[in-house]
Amino acid sequence: MDRLKSSARLMIVSDLDHTMVDHHDPENTSILRFNALWEAHYRHDSLLVFSTGRSPTLYKQLRKEKPMITPDITIMSVGTEITYGKSMVPDDGWVQFLNQKWDKDIVIEETSKFPELSRQAETEQRPHKVSFYVKKEKVEQVTEALNKVLKGRGLDVKIIYSGGIDLDILPQGAGKGQALAYLLKKFESEGKRPVNTLVCGDSGNDAELFSIPGVHGVMVSNAQEELLQWYAANAKNNPKILHASERCAAGIIQAIGHFKLGTNISPRDVSDLTKDIENAHPAHEVVNFNLLLEKWRRAEVEDTELFLAGLKAVAHPTGIFIHPSGTEHHIKDHLNILRKVYGDSQGKPLKIWVDDVSASQIGSDTWLLKFDKWELYGEERQGCVVTAIMSTKESNWFTWVHIHQTFLEQSGKQEWMF
Repeated sequence: MDRLKSSARLMIVSDLDHTMVDHHDPENTSILRFNALWEAHYRHDSLLVFSTGRSPTLYKQLRKEKPMITPDITIMSVGTEITYGKSMVPDDGWVQFLNQKWDKDIVIEETSKFPELSRQAETEQRPHKVSFYVKKEKVEQVTEALNKVLKGRGLDVKIIYSGGIDLDILPQGAGKGQALAYLLKKFESEGKRPVNTLVCGDSGNDAELFSIPGVHGVMVSNAQEELLQWYAANAKNNPKILHASERCAAGIIQAIGHFKLGTNISPRDVSDLTKDIENAHPAHEVVNFNLLLEKWRRAEVEDTELFLAGLKAVAHPTGIFIHPSGTEHHIKDHLNILRKVYGDSQGKPLKIWVDDVSASQIGSDTWLLKFDKWELYGEERQGCVVTAIMSTKESNWFTWVHIHQTFLEQSGKQEWMF
């Protein structure tokens, strides 16, 4: 990744469904804890990779349903597609590699002869992945027969069964593990192999991730039977693999601490954010400020006058705030407006998070920041792009000099964003 000039301090490679994303957590507590931790402490010098069995279509759908931050790299369709950045630029070298000994038309032709296979939706059929549903009791028999038939047609394929129902046929060189190995080799050639890599998963199609030499691994507490069986047979005595006691993203946070890969205290776990200034970084200030705003609007701030005084202390005397609607105020005047909305979301499911925080030092004591800010209110969501300037010129802490918010195209553009 060109974003980092040197090796990533930490690269997290995580599955999504039931690993990073907990579908049994309606409040999205664990993923929001992870988001705050990553943006405050890791985004500036580390890499986040999502590795999912989902196709691009279903991956984008999940992003609309859950409060996910933006990864640096996305591996989709069970390791058959690799893209980079927010714009999801494809890796052409990976495509060329997968074309070897692969013919999707032959795979479709031969699998049509197996009545045990039920074809998945067209969105899940990808250039290097053909996907089906199959009953658990039929898997072994079908897999053995398919391997034999496709080998006889000159193909070298891999068949992966996961989730107790999903069967994917890929080129032999594909898969989550091979995609990760490819990325690590690429980083190695650039002299930027990550200092530490943590892989995270819950199902059978994640097993390959744990087989990559030198990585740390965490199986979340809710890991499925097929991954636990693989672990018992192949990695039970491997000290670099942890079976977490926490679910999903909470298990990932647990693993960061267990392996001593860096801090694992999320700003969302800190009771007094106004005192959370150790090893302060502009991104940390951004995360804390927006968490305080969430607490304010949920009426979870006990001493409101002290809170407002604290916010005024970090606002530059002549600082300007431009709201997404276009209205403009001095930052200190905008804080007075905040007084009027205290508790407007009390007892309601308001969540605020920031994504893709970047901080560039443009002077000895001045920083330029850019990030996306999201507010989730029940099922309504809206976001804005924030450009801000911070300074430490007149104090020992970060002072907000300028804040300019612009609505994101995909946001609802409601008036309740602050």
